[in-house]
Parts: sequence; C-alpha cells; structure tokens
Amino acid sequence: MIAGGVQVLNAGLPLIVEGVPAADVTQLDWRPPAFSDVAAARAMIALDDATTAAANATAIGAVHAVRPRVEGIRPARAVIDALAGPGRTMLHAGPPIAFDRMCGPMRGALVGAALLEGWAATPAEAERALTAGEIVVEPCHHHGAVGPMAGVVSPSMPVWQVGDDSGRHAFATLNEGLGKVLRFGAYGPEVIDRLRWMADVLGPVLDAALRASEPIDVMTLIGQALGMGDEGHNRSVAASTLLARRLAPAIAPLDGGVEVLTFLAGNDHFALNLSMAAAKLCMDAATHVPDSSLVTVMSRNGVEFGIRVAGTGDRWFTAPVGPADGLFFPGYGPADANPDMGDSAITETLGIGGFAMAASPSITTFVGGTPADALAASRAMRRITLGPHPAFPLPPLNFVGSPSGIDVLKVLDTGELPLINTGIAHREAGVGQIGAGIVTAPPEGFLAAVPGLGGARGGGT
Repeated sequence: MIAGGVQVLNAGLPLIVEGVPAADVTQLDWRPPAFSDVAAARAMIALDDATTAAANATAIGAVHAVRPRVEGIRPARAVIDALAGPGRTMLHAGPPIAFDRMCGPMRGALVGAALLEGWAATPAEAERALTAGEIVVEPCHHHGAVGPMAGVVSPSMPVWQVGDDSGRHAFATLNEGLGKVLRFGAYGPEVIDRLRWMADVLGPVLDAALRASEPIDVMTLIGQALGMGDEGHNRSVAASTLLARRLAPAIAPLDGGVEVLTFLAGNDHFALNLSMAAAKLCMDAATHVPDSSLVTVMSRNGVEFGIRVAGTGDRWFTAPVGPADGLFFPGYGPADANPDMGDSAITETLGIGGFAMAASPSITTFVGGTPADALAASRAMRRITLGPHPAFPLPPLNFVGSPSGIDVLKVLDTGELPLINTGIAHREAGVGQIGAGIVTAPPEGFLAAVPGLGGARGGGT
C-alpha cells in the first residue's frame, strides 16, 4: 500500500486513469509523431539537423525583413505578364486544377469573368470555352498573385500592386464586399455591373488617391489593426477603416470620390485583399531557400488543399480539402457547404489570421468558440512556427509577436495542424457566403513534403 496517495502523469488515453481522482492526474498532450506514419517520422528525424536549422533561420529572416508598401492599383493586364498578351488567360485560387474538376463556386466565378471580358456572350458559351481549353486557367500563385475564395483574376480587373526595395511585386484583386459577388461564384448582371464599376471608377480613383498620398507601409497598417481588434483575415474592420481614413482626403475631391467613399464605408473586408498581397510578397522572399522546411504557401481550390515549401520551391504537395467547422447563417447547414477554398490562407502562412486570433476575441462570435479559445489558438500555433513576427505584436499575449513561419518538421513532430479562419461558401455557384469558421490544414500535404525535402537536399529543387 502506498502511503500519502499518488500523482499520475498519463501519456496515454484518458480512460486509462478514469479511476484516479482528477486532481491527482496530469494528462500529457502527447501524440505519435508524423501522425503515426513511421516512414515520415524517420524522414523528419533525418532532416531535423543543423543544415535545416540554418536554412530556416535564413528563410524566416528573409520573410521578416520584407516591408511591403502599396505601389498602386493597376489593371491586371498591365502588371501580370500572363494576362498581358492577346491570349485568353485567367487566374484562380489554390493549386492547379482542370476546369472539369473544379467546384461549383470556382466554375461560376470563371464563367462570370469570361462574361466580364467579353470572351463569351452567355454562361453556356463561357462554360463551353473553358471546358475546351479555349480560355486558359492557371493558379494565382504561379504569377505572384492571390485572390480570396474562387480567387479569379482576369485581365481587366484592377489589382493591388505591392512591392519593396528588392524590386519584387505581388498582386491581389480588390474586395467586392459581401452578398452576390464573383468570388463566391455569382455571375448575374449586378455582379458584372459592379466589376465594371470597379474597373472604371473604383480602381482609377483609388490609384489617383494613392499617388497623391504618402506611401502606405502595409506591415504598419496590419500591426496597428491587430491592436484594434482585427486578426488580419476574417476580421479586417480596423484595417479597412484605417485605410479609408488614410486615403479619404485624396479621394473626396476626385470625380467619383463620393461614390468610392460610400463603397469603402460599407465594406468591412476591403483591406483583406491588401493584406493578402503583402503576405504573398513576404512569403515569396523565402521561395527556393535550399534545405528550408518553412511553408511558403497554403492554398485551397475547393477540391484540394496545397502547400509549397521553401526547400522544394514551386512544387505543390496536395490533399483533399474538407469544409470548415463554424457557424452558418440562418437557413443553411453543413450539407450546403462547399469544401474550403481561396488563397487567403497566405495570411496564416505569414502569421496573421488564425495565428493572430488572440488579438481578436470578437472573431469568435463569427467563427465559433470563446475568447479563451482565441488565446489558446495563438498559443498553439507557437508550437509549429519558427518565431514571433516583430511587426505583429499581440496585446493580449503581452505584445509578443504573432506566431510566424510554419515549419513542416514541427507540424509532424507535434501533430499540431495550422488553423485557418475562413468564410464558408455554398456549394452551388452564385448563392454566396453561408457562414464562417475555422479549418485545419490536412496532414497529408505535410507528410508528403518531408520526403520531398529529403529528395531535394543538396540538389536544389
């Protein structure tokens, strides 16, 4: 008989110690490494060395050194080479996918863009041209661009252009607002009319206002917004307000200025796309760093979830993607949801969005959970990242920077998967957003990346 009782440290299932008083048990959150994949675990251990550590220090240092600034708003054809020629090309979110495999909302968005460009007179004609390959579709990420949800970019659309002192650039579409919008697959007359207004009025007015204003440092904008309750992805109210306030004096006297200011006042998500472009520019700084296990891209196309890793360059590692777990608008439920999609997870790849939820406890009313869950989410992401981002202090966590730089090896070692805040689209084109929630990246992409890194070691990508 043991006198004085016992204290139990349990690394197994909780049911093993059900007969022991809860106060006497410390439950370890231990899981087999590499999601119980023995081959991947061995490959992970082989890569966890000084070479990888040095490469990761180089990669995350390059990411954190980037200071994106807004350079203007331009027609996509003027700044994205793939859209500049006489050919008919459009870009989409996520890893590569053929039109006949795309989900409903992405197909709808491409049909709408074809109508916008005058490449088809009817939706049926657009579908036929896309199916036949007469209109080429390629991922945004292949061309330095990003787009939310369907992520479609066509030549006439105005895009944010951000850059830095290195001369590199990244691009993102302008946010349409909520309701019936192209990014959710809608392509009715009101959608096309709004897109034409954005090309003819919104883009030129904003570009003129930017040229008449002081340069906008996007990292400073995001950092300030995090201190005001944003997390940089699903909640961009503060950043959108700060951006509109910054540009309003230059917008107001311009032709169309009042119309533009009215649009900005009603769009709490307007700054999201700018944050995405800035995050893309930052993460591209680490592309092709040999031997680094830093994730440079996370993206979804509504069918597959894809990641790219610094040490393997432009190679995609993909897995099937599921729907988000979250809250639905009245009248909708999980059966209505499309699997997750969009390039907006580039924000989490950098270290905001789901990684910065501690800054935005109110986001939990939109994606589900409690303020305590928001704090726990940011703390959990520390386990799989390379370090805090110096530009993104989180006030509720004593101003420590948001967890930044997902490490494939840490994901496999801890079993902790990246958290992504996301909107939920209806599975049918044109219905629009039906909720919001949280999705975790599927493990299969990270498991596939480890042998990819092993094969690339010392030999480039």
